[in-house]
Amino acid sequence: MNKTIGILAHVDAGKTTFSEQLLFHTKSIKKLGRVDHQDAFLDSHEIEKQRGITVFADQGRFEYQNSTYYLIDTPGHVDFSSEMERAIQVMDFAIILISAVEGIEGHTETVWNLLNKHHVPTFLFINKIDRTGANVDGVLDEIRSNFSKDICDISTTFKDGMMSEELIEFIAERDEEVLEHYMEKGYEPDLWLKKMQSMIQAAQIYPCASGSALQDIGVKSFLEKFDLLTVTDFNSSQPFSGRVYKIRYDDKGTRVTFIKGLSGTLKVRDEIDYGNEEVEKITQIRTYNGRQYRQIDQAGAGELFAVTGLTNASVGDGVGALEEKAVYDMVPTLRSKVVFEPGVNSKEVLKYFLMLDAEDPSLHVTWEEQLQEIHLHVMGTIQLEVLEQIVFERFQLKIAFEQPEILYKETIENEVMGYGHFEPLRHYAEVHLKIESGKRNSGIQFESRCHTDDLAIGLQNLVGQHLIEREHHGLLTGSPLTDVKVTLVTGRAHNKHTHGGDFREAVYRALRQGLEKANNILLEPYYHFKIIVAIDQMGRVLSDVQAAHGRFDSPMTEGDKAILTGIVPVATFMTYSQELASFTQGKGRISLTFAGYYRCHNEKAVIEHIGYDKSADPEYTSSSIFCSKGQGFTVKWDEAEGMMHCL
Repeated sequence: MNKTIGILAHVDAGKTTFSEQLLFHTKSIKKLGRVDHQDAFLDSHEIEKQRGITVFADQGRFEYQNSTYYLIDTPGHVDFSSEMERAIQVMDFAIILISAVEGIEGHTETVWNLLNKHHVPTFLFINKIDRTGANVDGVLDEIRSNFSKDICDISTTFKDGMMSEELIEFIAERDEEVLEHYMEKGYEPDLWLKKMQSMIQAAQIYPCASGSALQDIGVKSFLEKFDLLTVTDFNSSQPFSGRVYKIRYDDKGTRVTFIKGLSGTLKVRDEIDYGNEEVEKITQIRTYNGRQYRQIDQAGAGELFAVTGLTNASVGDGVGALEEKAVYDMVPTLRSKVVFEPGVNSKEVLKYFLMLDAEDPSLHVTWEEQLQEIHLHVMGTIQLEVLEQIVFERFQLKIAFEQPEILYKETIENEVMGYGHFEPLRHYAEVHLKIESGKRNSGIQFESRCHTDDLAIGLQNLVGQHLIEREHHGLLTGSPLTDVKVTLVTGRAHNKHTHGGDFREAVYRALRQGLEKANNILLEPYYHFKIIVAIDQMGRVLSDVQAAHGRFDSPMTEGDKAILTGIVPVATFMTYSQELASFTQGKGRISLTFAGYYRCHNEKAVIEHIGYDKSADPEYTSSSIFCSKGQGFTVKWDEAEGMMHCL
């Protein structure tokens, strides 16, 4: 049986040490490493050794009983949440580590919420019970209060495959069939075990244990129970399908694509068909344990493996019979410019950053041709520091980053018509678009109401493709346009003169022409916050949220604690965790997750600071091009509508 398990936690909760123990107990590694000794098996990168934190979601492999386990040790620092989320989507089961001293911390809530969203069955391990101040019962109460009441402590209620009366009743209370059997015939171990397995699989209950990874207390016992309580069922007889969850370039510069097999079997020299007449051949299949790998001839359902030969597959892609692309929640809210020394070839630097972008698509690396600059998106300043080290170690290139700035977006408040015409000599395309405001955080939605007598279905689809193929610049700051619904009303092509690219030109011009007439507004990223403080500190926090232009829900209280939730701009709150820690003496807890984009609180100041000139954007124009007497001529946006051919 193949099982992929992920180890997740807030930074410094002991994930890597716990992973080392699992690998050591199953003889996958010969000696235990330690993070503080810089010799942990899974923190093998120099950057991880220096900083003492996990940056990359590396994997181990071990055999236990009748199962093969693929273990993913994920980053715990919030700046590397994107890496963690990509790994979550291929996990069969997750294990969250929580410190018995610190309890639930900010990032622990983010992890829990992501696992719930992606429906990953989850176990919990309360770690560091050997430390002064450890309070297992208190942490259990905290977990039940904040996460779920369906937590069962398997440390004390499940031994040698037998359940205590407490656990027997816990299962029976949650399943009518089991309860009826219990009332009529009493406890039957096999029935209870199967029900417990299915409840865990369905994320209806969450087993919890405790111990100390560093002192090797409770880890082996946890593994025995985990193995007994988890089952997977992959179909090897179906056609091959898999999910790309990671891309890396090895020491020789070879692009290595990591895949979780979901069904069927993949063999060396098999072809991957992308469905657009593009086919690539698998040249190698590798199975990794840390940085070590061995080549194999085939890989199957339920396995984590890597392949060479694929150059077009991206992180999150489905391959084989799986076409669905993964969607990620952990979205960077900051943008920074790459700074490199004079005389360095900028296109060479761009090549390196595009490799990093393939490995981490959340970087969203872009090349600003007019400014000759490289920009990228990041989660925070620690990520920038790590990227500096990565670029130097891998490419021997010294770079720096400018102070990161907030990533803004733009949308409109009303409904407008946009008209675009592109007719230089021997070219022709015309597009009429209705553009209206969409739901907040809905992106760009496309619909066609165009009659096929006016425009063939293929060309209508092409209009939609051009609307979503790239980000479109808004007029206020040049930031990406979002939250609009665009409807193709009508259009026209020419049997002889319409060529590839003509409709792209017409669509871009129509979109821009519509924006010129719209009420444009600026959006900024917001956090959803959850803050827990002593009741007498509640007023201070609420005042701070208001000062930061945030909005809060009705406060809740539990005992002597106040629980505060709401949304607040990233720009005004990104450093609040340090302030909270200061005035609560480290006892306050804060969880910040990306909440989406909402109206900018200081729109005028931001527009002035960015200083975008809409008429000088080389990638966009709101003018149309018409043809007369064999020559094309430009018509400005405010005059173009009266010259459209379809009106």
